[in-house]
Amino acid sequence: MDTDIQYSFRSKTIFLTGATGFLGKVIIEKILRTTEVKRIYILVRPKRGIDIQERIAAWSKDPIFGVLLQSKPEALQRISPISGDCRDLNLGIREIDKRLLASEVQIVIHGAATVRFNEPLHVALAINTRATRSMLHLAKEMKQLEVFLYISTAFSNCILLQVEEKFYPEHLTCPSDQVLAISEMVTDEVLDQMEPALLGPFPNTYTYTKALAEDVILREGCDLPVCIFRPAIIIATHKEPVSGWIDNMYGPIAILYGVAKGVLRVALINKDAQASLVPVDYCANVTIACAWKTIKENQEGRRQKEPTIYHLSVDEGNKLSHRDFIQYALDGRKQCPLTKMIWYPFIVCLSSTWLFPIAAFFLHIVPGFFFDFALRLSGRKPRLLNTYRKVHKTLSVLGPFSKNSWVFDMRNTDHLRHLMSEEDRRMFAFDMDRLDWQGYFRNALLGMRLYLGKEAPTPLSLSKGLQLIERLRIIHFCLMILLCWIAGFFLFWLTKLLVKF
Repeated sequence: MDTDIQYSFRSKTIFLTGATGFLGKVIIEKILRTTEVKRIYILVRPKRGIDIQERIAAWSKDPIFGVLLQSKPEALQRISPISGDCRDLNLGIREIDKRLLASEVQIVIHGAATVRFNEPLHVALAINTRATRSMLHLAKEMKQLEVFLYISTAFSNCILLQVEEKFYPEHLTCPSDQVLAISEMVTDEVLDQMEPALLGPFPNTYTYTKALAEDVILREGCDLPVCIFRPAIIIATHKEPVSGWIDNMYGPIAILYGVAKGVLRVALINKDAQASLVPVDYCANVTIACAWKTIKENQEGRRQKEPTIYHLSVDEGNKLSHRDFIQYALDGRKQCPLTKMIWYPFIVCLSSTWLFPIAAFFLHIVPGFFFDFALRLSGRKPRLLNTYRKVHKTLSVLGPFSKNSWVFDMRNTDHLRHLMSEEDRRMFAFDMDRLDWQGYFRNALLGMRLYLGKEAPTPLSLSKGLQLIERLRIIHFCLMILLCWIAGFFLFWLTKLLVKF
């Protein structure tokens, strides 16, 4: 017998954007595994010469769909790709496909976005804001529409340290309609030059254009059954469909991997600040649950005056500090060390922006120079200094988010969970208060090793990793002793020199 959520999705047709992204794949997998939807149309663009059908066919080998295909071997046949691109005007969708979507779709999940913080403004505006407006216009043509769900980010209002589940249009320098009108009148180059004036207090184009997209929904979407989901920083799966699955090198997982490889040794992080991290499978479950609630309200004629907003972040009763996060990362040295490391994993966390370049010079640049010099001598291409340039650029962009603490109100999300049946709460779990962070990161590190490092955690592989890390540990501490001795000798010599004068 279907649960309430399963019944709401039974025989429904869904249109989903952002399907090939990290969260998008998990949402699709969960919907197909737990519900009997009729069809899922997804917006896909050809990539590097690969046809959209080929891109979807490759999913049959993706580990995230393994459990699904064991129980439902034909499940991926319910997915129909629609050619399009969020960078294009009107999403680049053909008229025939628009008519198809308008006649069949009941559920829209708009999750497509560029998540690069340093994206040029004209690109971020097109993908994150203009595409959202185009999706709303398309949704208004859908004759059977029951819900339009927009996946935003908890950091769309990061200029505030305490964020409620409501709209904040007052913090924008210009309303979304004016910014979009400007973008149509000027060249991309001119628009990018206007970035400092338009962004105002926002730290990057990502958070700014996501805030603009919410303003678009507030201005143009209130006549539709709309809701907004704002997840915090999304990281590896907790339990479903497999523990620790990850397919990208962004954010906190990039830090974990960099430390594990012995590459990242210093970072701009306030260890006392609170981290705002959420497992991707919890985010998929909230997406499905808040869509269900909006469908239910629409069917009962209880549509809200403004779209309801749902946050998902760390629960106040189960906080996670950056200090804890770093410790869990270092625990991987004993739990699941890699077999390919360039140095013993350690990290120095600094909150001072002026001290970071000095530490980075001695802990990154100097070792990187010698490492690349050794590569040149062996006839191989140097790569570490170039890697550090990218790392430092990324750390500077992430700086504001690793030094501050945010509190995200989750009353709407808590109420949503309260409305769900016991079976739905079990099937679509997202209770952050009960998340065991230590156990979670143990699985996340194993997943990072398997899915990013391509090293299966077999007993033999783990044994090799432990042997390597023990050798590197001895070399590391011997080098530290030598450096301390040299520093001590230098200070002693300098002191004697000063005494003579």
